[in-house]
Amino acid sequence: MASFVQRLYRIYAPPSQPSKVAIESDGSGSKPIKFGILGAANIAPPALIIPAKSHPEVIIYAVAARDQKKAERFAKKNAIGKVYYGANGYQQLLDDPEIDAIYNPLPNMLHFEWTMKALLAGKHVLCEKPFADTAEEVRQMFDLAEKKGLVLLEAFHYRFHPAIQRVKAILDSGELGKIKSIDAKLMAPSGAVGSDDIRFNLALGGGAAMDMGCYTLNCIRYLTSSNPTSVISATPTPLKSADINETKIDRAMNATLELPNDIIATIEADLAMPWTIFPLKIAKIWVEVKCEGGDVELINFVLPTFWHTIKVSTKAGGTTSTRVEKVYKFADAHLDDGNSKALALGEDWWLTYRYQLEAFVDKLKGRTPQTWVEREDSIANLEWIEKIYEKAGIGSRPKSDYLLPTE
Repeated sequence: MASFVQRLYRIYAPPSQPSKVAIESDGSGSKPIKFGILGAANIAPPALIIPAKSHPEVIIYAVAARDQKKAERFAKKNAIGKVYYGANGYQQLLDDPEIDAIYNPLPNMLHFEWTMKALLAGKHVLCEKPFADTAEEVRQMFDLAEKKGLVLLEAFHYRFHPAIQRVKAILDSGELGKIKSIDAKLMAPSGAVGSDDIRFNLALGGGAAMDMGCYTLNCIRYLTSSNPTSVISATPTPLKSADINETKIDRAMNATLELPNDIIATIEADLAMPWTIFPLKIAKIWVEVKCEGGDVELINFVLPTFWHTIKVSTKAGGTTSTRVEKVYKFADAHLDDGNSKALALGEDWWLTYRYQLEAFVDKLKGRTPQTWVEREDSIANLEWIEKIYEKAGIGSRPKSDYLLPTE
C-alpha cells in the first residue's frame, strides 16, 4: 500500500520537474516537441499532459475545442498557453506553424478525418485507439503518413510498459512450453460509462468491441505473436433500446477465435458489467495464458503502474510451483535484448502513457524507441474487429465520409 501511494503521488507530482530543452545560441541542445490537442477530452490529461510534465523534450502548446468556454477552462486547468475554439478551431490548431505533433483523442468516427487533416498539415500524430472505424481507413492513414514522411502511432499505451513485455518474454522463452489457450478480459462495472457516453453511439464508432475489445484483441495477438485464423463465435450483448441504431451497439462482446498452432483465444469486453454481491466484482482486467508446461496470468494489463501482479505457475514431475512478479520499470523486467538504454528505461511511477510518450518522442528525434506499434499491427487489429462484428451479425462501424482532397 505504501508503494502504491508513493507511485500515485509521483505520477501527478514527479520528483523533479525537468527544464524543457531548447536550442542554445551555439546550436547545441534539442528543440522540444510542441503538441497540440484536438478536443478537450477527459483522456488527454493522463494520456499526454501528465506524462509530459516529466519529459524534458515535450511541451503541451495548444488545445482546440468546439466550445469556447470548455476550451478555455481545459487550458486553464492544464496550464496550456494557447487555445483555439469554434467551428474552425481544430483546423486553426493544425495550421499553427509552432506545433510539431498532434494528439487526437476525438471520438472514433473522427479519428480518420482529423488524423488525415493533421498529416496533410505536416504534423506527426499520436492517435487514440481504435485508430479508425475500418481497416481500410487505417491503411489510408499510414499511406499518407509514409508519403509525407511523418510519424503516426496508434496509442496502445499498455504495450510500452515493461509488465506486458515481461509476460511476453516468459512465453517466448519456452519456459512454459507451447501455448494452448489465451483469455483476455476488460470489463467495467455498470455505471462506470454513462448511458449518454460516445461509446454507446453508433454514428461515432461506438461499441464494446471497438473500445475495450480493441485492447483484448490486441493483447492476444501481441502475446501469441500471431493473428487469428478465424472467428469461431462472437456474441454481442446489445443496449436495451428500440432504436435500430442502438441495437447495433454492443454493450458487451464475447468472442472466441482460433489462432495458428491450435491456439484458442477468448476475449470479453463489457462497458457495463452487471454488479454482483457474492463475490463483489468491481472490474475484470486480466489476461491468462495456459501452456503445456504451466500458466501465466497478468492482472491489470492495461494500467499496471497503479497495481498489477504477474503469476507464473510451472508444472514438472507432477507438482506445480508458483511465483509472483512485479515489474514497474525495465530494470525489473529481466529482458535480455542487448539494449542497455532500454534496460535502464523508466521509473516505478511511470504510467504506460509515459513509456509511450518516450517512444513517440524518440521516433520523432530519430532515435530507436524501446518498442513500437507498427503499421501492419494496427491494420490487423481493425481487420479482426470488423470480422468479429461480421460474425456477431451487427456489422462494422460506419466508415467516415471524409474524402482526401485530390491533388
